[in-house]
Amino acid sequence: MSNKIVVIGGGAAGMMAAICAAQNGAAVTLLEPNERLGKKLNITGKGRCNVTSASTKDELLAHIPGNARFLYSAFSDFDGHDAMAFFEKLGVPLKIERGARVFPVSDRSFDVSGALERELRHLGVHIVRDRAVNLICEAEKLVGVQGERACYDARAVIVATGGVSYPATGSTGDGYRFAESVGHTIVAPRGSLVPLVCAEEDCAAMQGLSLKNVRLVVRNRKNKIVFDDFGEMLFTHFGISGPLVLSASAHLRDFEKDEYRAQIDLKPALDEKKLEARLLRDFEERSNQNFANLLGGLVNRSMIDVMLRRTGISGDTKVHSVTREQRRALLAQLKCFELTITAPRGVAEAIVTSGGVRVGEIQPSTMASKKCAGLYFAGEVIDVDAYTGGYNLQIAWATGRSAGIAAAEYVSTY
Repeated sequence: MSNKIVVIGGGAAGMMAAICAAQNGAAVTLLEPNERLGKKLNITGKGRCNVTSASTKDELLAHIPGNARFLYSAFSDFDGHDAMAFFEKLGVPLKIERGARVFPVSDRSFDVSGALERELRHLGVHIVRDRAVNLICEAEKLVGVQGERACYDARAVIVATGGVSYPATGSTGDGYRFAESVGHTIVAPRGSLVPLVCAEEDCAAMQGLSLKNVRLVVRNRKNKIVFDDFGEMLFTHFGISGPLVLSASAHLRDFEKDEYRAQIDLKPALDEKKLEARLLRDFEERSNQNFANLLGGLVNRSMIDVMLRRTGISGDTKVHSVTREQRRALLAQLKCFELTITAPRGVAEAIVTSGGVRVGEIQPSTMASKKCAGLYFAGEVIDVDAYTGGYNLQIAWATGRSAGIAAAEYVSTY
C-alpha cells in the first residue's frame, strides 16, 4: 500500500503516533515485541497511570528542565487539557488530584492502555508482535524496517522505542541504534526520576524506613537551592528513594561538575522556635528518663541510633543531664538532617531516560528527522524529559501526535 507507515514501539508515544497517523488516512503497522501494548505505561503511577497534567502549554514547558523550547510547537498544538479531552473521548473518565496530576477515575492504568488499543484496532492499525532490527534505506530515503520475523515495507517510519530505563519493559536503546545508523547524534542517556546514592552509612542503618510529610531541600556546591518540596521518601541500603527523591533527581543534572547535599526537615510543621519550645517541654516532662527513650517520641525507632551518633549524646544519658548545646544539636538534626549525594542510581532503575536523539537534528513541529527523509521520532527516544506529575507522558502524547500527523501527510504525497 503506497501510504504505509511503520511505527516501531507500542508504548505511549507509539500508540498515539499510530492512532493519529491512521486518523489522517495512512495505513499503519505497529511493531511491538511484547505480548501487551503499553507495558511501561501500565506500571506508571504505581499502576494508576498519571496520564498528564491539567496544564497549559506554558505551564508544561516550565516543568521541562532541558530542551523545553523544542516542545513549544508540540505543546501549542496539544497541551494537558487537550490530552484530557482525547482520553475522555476514548471513554476514560479522568480526575484531577494534587499538583494538577490527572488520573483515570478507576485508578487503573490498564484502562488507559486498553482504550488506546481499542482505538488502534477500530482504526485498522495492523499490530504485529515483532522486534525491529534495522531501518532499510535506499538513496537516503526510508523504504522499510527489518524485523526479527519479517521485512516491512514503509514510506515512513516513526521510531518510538523509548529510552533505556526499565529495560524489562522493552526499553533497550534500540531506537538510538536506528537513529545513529542514518547519521543522528545521540546525547548519552542517563537516568532521570531515579533514586540517589549517598555517602553516609546512616542510610543503610535505616534501610526500609519510610518518612512521610517531610521537607526535602537539595543544595548545590554554591549553596543554591535546586529543589525544595514536601512529601514522602525512603532510606535504602545505598541512599534515598521514594516520590520526593525521584522528583528531586530530575533537578540534579551535572554530577561531574557540581556537588549536591540533601537536607531533610523531619518536623516541617514546626519552625525552629516552636520546635525548641516543644523540646523544652519534653525535656522537662521526661527529665528522669534516658535520652534514647525521649528520642523515641520524636523520631522513628529505626532512626534513634543514628540520631544518637549525630548528636553525640549517649542513649543512657538522663534527659536532665543533656546540655543546652546538645539540645540545640538535636534541634539542628531534626530540622536539617543532611546527607551527601554522590550519584544517581543506574539508568535501569530510572523511571525515564534523559538523553537520546539530539533535538537539533529533529524538526520540532513535525518530529521529522533532518538526516533521513521519511523518518520521525516520538517520546522518550528524543533528548527531552520532565519532572514528575504527568509531564513525561504528556511529552509522549504530544510528540507522538505530531509525528503521526506529519508522517501521514508525508506519505500522502506519494
